[in-house]
Amino acid sequence: MQPTPAGLPSGFRNQTPGLMPFAIGIVAIPILQAPSSRGPDLIGSSSSLTLGCSAMLALTCCTPMAAPAPAHQRLRDHLHHTRLLGSISSALYYDQNTVMPPAGAPWRGDQLALLAKQLHERQSSAAYADLVAAAEAELDGASAPEAVHNLQLLRQELRRQQALDPELVAAIAQAQSSGNALWQAARRQNDFASFAPALERLIQLRRQQASQLASAERVQRSPWEILAQPYEPDISKTRLEDLFTPLKAALPALLEQVRATSAPPLAAIDLPEALQELLCSELLDSWGYDPANCQRSRSAHPFSCTVGPQDFRITTRVVPGQPFSAFLATAHEWGHSLYEQGLPRQGDHYFPWPLGEATSMAVHESQSLFWECRVARGEAFAGRWYPRFRSGLAVDPWGDPRRFWRALNPLQPGLIRVEADELSYCLHIVLRYELELALIEGDLPVADLPREWNLRMGELLGLEPPSDREGCLQDIHWAEGLFGYFPSYALGHLISAQLAEAMERQLGPIEQRVAEADGASLRAWLGERVWPLGRRVNGEELVQQVCGKPLSADPFLRYLEAKVERLQAI
Repeated sequence: MQPTPAGLPSGFRNQTPGLMPFAIGIVAIPILQAPSSRGPDLIGSSSSLTLGCSAMLALTCCTPMAAPAPAHQRLRDHLHHTRLLGSISSALYYDQNTVMPPAGAPWRGDQLALLAKQLHERQSSAAYADLVAAAEAELDGASAPEAVHNLQLLRQELRRQQALDPELVAAIAQAQSSGNALWQAARRQNDFASFAPALERLIQLRRQQASQLASAERVQRSPWEILAQPYEPDISKTRLEDLFTPLKAALPALLEQVRATSAPPLAAIDLPEALQELLCSELLDSWGYDPANCQRSRSAHPFSCTVGPQDFRITTRVVPGQPFSAFLATAHEWGHSLYEQGLPRQGDHYFPWPLGEATSMAVHESQSLFWECRVARGEAFAGRWYPRFRSGLAVDPWGDPRRFWRALNPLQPGLIRVEADELSYCLHIVLRYELELALIEGDLPVADLPREWNLRMGELLGLEPPSDREGCLQDIHWAEGLFGYFPSYALGHLISAQLAEAMERQLGPIEQRVAEADGASLRAWLGERVWPLGRRVNGEELVQQVCGKPLSADPFLRYLEAKVERLQAI
């Protein structure tokens, strides 16, 4: 996951209202669900007001008044301080999901709620609005286009933050933290009923948030569309229908073809936990992991989190019965982190300005999926790593590199989204998208969610979860009220496939580059064409600019059909 406001799941975590969360896998997610950040010390801290009136008068009489700094510089300083506060939330979130004891959840909820309220005030106060207006007044014909664009993004987010009730912001943050803790316990105990009240509360709060934000939207949007804007700017249900309809038409037929013609599954193997940890470390080392600014931990749900400009965190987990889960999750989360590390952070118009943030969650997912699916699940990569896995086990359960490649790509629909194969993954997203639409905009009662989940899982994938742990309790997103996030995962698959086609037109086959251990050229291509764009564009504009074509499901379906044909030949 990438990239998380007050609780983004797999990937992001940068709480700065109005600014995209720092890091995604879930990638960590913004507490406000409108990019995150906040703080009461709007432009300066009240603690700095330490001089008494007489001392101030003496200074005024005896020393010339310094000319005030330009509004643009004062605004930059304000945003920098906001980023500092947001990074505190990110650090607390990372701690909560890695090492915090369960009993610390209530206090952590209070901490995150306080920060969320402060950050909201910082990004919505009259003083901040005056500062943005003053910076806008300084613009002239000689102003850089980037300066104009940054102020447009800040103005848009200011409208959103001013539309929100500070008490609602704090309530959401507290409900997220509580929901996270209750979800973890309910998942362990397979007890949906114990989590249901927290989910009902989060749905209620997010509906209130959407209602308050409606007046700040430039175009009319539905409640779900409003909640989705921080993750996927300008997304609409109509556009998702355009992109998801081909997937719903083609993927079940492709799955049925695989069921009818595939060879029997390979025998199950077990990789010792210590070996999985070692392989994950070796993978990161081979892909440029630098312990000076990166760190990997364990968590219940893998995610990526950027705590600061030179502080990049990822988490993974070892899943019993899933020997490649930790390895592939490491590839996925490192893809998120590489994108974060490659975002434009230098220069006058980027960090801490909005243009230095991630384009969207779908673009973030496209980067993690590129490294997980196009590279780590590729045949050339399997050929290079097969000897290492075989030597680590001291036996060879696969027999040859191609069968090892097949083991990395099981073509069999499963119950768990994060363990799903590439064929069924997007159907998992369609299921979640349709259910959360029914929860937010329809009339689906929370109590009926398990039954409806199981019904639609049967319709889309032909599977029935044996328990809610493998069903509607498996993901953290709804436990943190992250409605609107899930479609970014499927869009990430589409964007990744379309970028890969554009890359191969210029570099030749990706598989050949991987076979030659030339990951550097892949990173360089992305680092020149994708990562530096930041928020200068939205996700669809990025695809058009880099690929020369609008976003479409066709490249992804072509990729799947070709891969299935090769795997079935083994």
